[in-house]
Amino acid sequence: MTHLNNHIGIWFKYLPLIPQYYKLKLFQIMKAFFFSIIISLFSIISLAQNSSNDLINKKIPSVYSGIQSNENGELYFISIATFDTAWMNNKPTYYTLDSIRINPIGTEKGLLFDFKNKDFYGTINYGLYPKNNNVKFSQPVYYKNKSRIINGKAEVDISKLNGKYDIAKWEKYGKARVGYRISDNYGNIIYDGVIDIAGKSPFKLNPSIVAGPYINIITDSSVVISYETNIITDSYIEINDIRYFDNNESKNGLAHEILINNLQPNTKYKYRVTCGDSHLTYSFKTAPPYGSKSPFTFAYTSDSRAGNGGGERNIHGVNAYIMKRMAVLASYENAHFFQFTGDMINGYSSSIGQTKLEYANWKKAVEPYWHYIPFNIGAGNHEALVNVFDNNSKYGISIDKFPFTTSSTEKVFSDNFVNPKNGPISEDGAYYDPHNNKLDFPKYGETVFYYTYGNTAIIVLNSNYWYTPSTKMIPEIGGNPHGYIMDNQLIWFENTIAELNNNALIDNIFVTIHTPAFPNGGHAGDDMWYNGNNKIRPTVAGIPVKKGIIERRDEFLDIMINKSNKVVALLCGDEHNYSRMKLTKKTQIYPDNHKGKKLRISRPFWQITNGSAGAPYYGQQELPWSNSVEKFSTQYALMLFDIEGTKVRLRVINPDTLEEIETIILKQSEAN
Repeated sequence: MTHLNNHIGIWFKYLPLIPQYYKLKLFQIMKAFFFSIIISLFSIISLAQNSSNDLINKKIPSVYSGIQSNENGELYFISIATFDTAWMNNKPTYYTLDSIRINPIGTEKGLLFDFKNKDFYGTINYGLYPKNNNVKFSQPVYYKNKSRIINGKAEVDISKLNGKYDIAKWEKYGKARVGYRISDNYGNIIYDGVIDIAGKSPFKLNPSIVAGPYINIITDSSVVISYETNIITDSYIEINDIRYFDNNESKNGLAHEILINNLQPNTKYKYRVTCGDSHLTYSFKTAPPYGSKSPFTFAYTSDSRAGNGGGERNIHGVNAYIMKRMAVLASYENAHFFQFTGDMINGYSSSIGQTKLEYANWKKAVEPYWHYIPFNIGAGNHEALVNVFDNNSKYGISIDKFPFTTSSTEKVFSDNFVNPKNGPISEDGAYYDPHNNKLDFPKYGETVFYYTYGNTAIIVLNSNYWYTPSTKMIPEIGGNPHGYIMDNQLIWFENTIAELNNNALIDNIFVTIHTPAFPNGGHAGDDMWYNGNNKIRPTVAGIPVKKGIIERRDEFLDIMINKSNKVVALLCGDEHNYSRMKLTKKTQIYPDNHKGKKLRISRPFWQITNGSAGAPYYGQQELPWSNSVEKFSTQYALMLFDIEGTKVRLRVINPDTLEEIETIILKQSEAN
């Protein structure tokens, strides 16, 4: 086999003038010819042995190329360019949500945490939530002492939190809400948790709400409230003495989503979540009537993955410090909802459990404010959940994790967030779909959607669907490059824009996607530009799609600019800075050697990028359109959009220093 591979490789390298596309197609034909006999022999042996790896091969998505399994079911990838073999990396993950967010055991003094890992050493800081009904954003107050984790076990001594330290009044009422922080032996924060206890010695664990409640999908007549419990238990929400129970869409019996409808517009409601003996009380306000021109404010930012500096700037994948500041400022400015579009976590993990732990840390950072207003979440590239094939490079060959039905980036994201389910289904049915009679692609789930608030619509897109981070390997293994919007999503987007254009009740449309159409600082080599290389495109089942990244960018822009006069701005992230760019017909948007069709810009259009929520910053780069960039900043930045009918004002503030970065009118009132 090696001898044959070497001969093919030597012959092939003497064809430098053949374009890459035809070279790859020729190589596929050669591979099929030279290996057909070997594959046939393998098939005969498999039939004779009733090999189980046939079943595994059937589970390998047909949209990929070159992935096989051996007789033990282990997956590997064979390069058609080098014939090198890369085995899938299945290294275990040390920290996962299930291994860290455990149920402790009640003891005479407090709680015993047993992480079932004798190699785990660290500390647990702990404290009580104050029993004070006047505190809107309640936080735990940590005790001066902490517990050591030794051989994976630690006991938290609640009995010492008595007298002047008993802010929860557990000595009087026999129950308390306990907050705790788990750190490793190097002081790195892994997780912030919460649990409810009862008793006065011995103590016992109570059914507890360990995440949430969160306000989601708020309209003028309904809301979805979600939360997670530590055990499978009956729980419900009370509003005006009416009880609302789980709608049976719980993923695992611990996650709860409760739809509440028949509400009045623009009305504040107090709600109480009950779980066992635990009761949490908060409030929310419904949206104004659909189409209302009454003024409101919404917040926007992205890119809060771990930053530099230690401490809460990196709570296991999340810059919790800056994200908390973002939420505080949004609340102070009376934002009615918060749109966050991508790169909330470090991600790029092969472990679902680790990804869920990072998601939990992000949600915990903003949780006190999410009790009251929606945080609407879009996906970015760092949300990627990947299968990695080890080819001795730094990162290996990464592709969207499969099986898609249980493990894709899109599936796990959708399991962890509650967004509208009104987006496209998948890329199945597109002209490049290898099978018309079965699902070949991952479902978009809740990564693409739109929602309305008053007279304004927000469209959330996914520029990292079916994402293959290893861009150079896409022609061989398959997948979608960073920043490319595939066909079915683009069709859905165009139809949604057309629908909103024809809706007389909608005056303003904002489109948000993680990757900028025009990078300005940090991503000139990718996003929707790739240094002007239109050859970048997805490959499906070994065949590149028809249109490249620049062509697709132009189609995307055409829909927003030339097919709609309601789209106010494109809101992006990915680049860890703030930039505001005005695109006009004079803006240079093509490389000097561009020979393809050029987009007509019929009106000035805003692209505003804000990836300033805590990820390490990027400086500005010189690009063809740099003269159209009117503002650039590397400060942390929260964008606040003040909507007053058809008038749109943008205020940009550093949440860490409260310094104003800029204030500008993006759209004047039609009366003016």
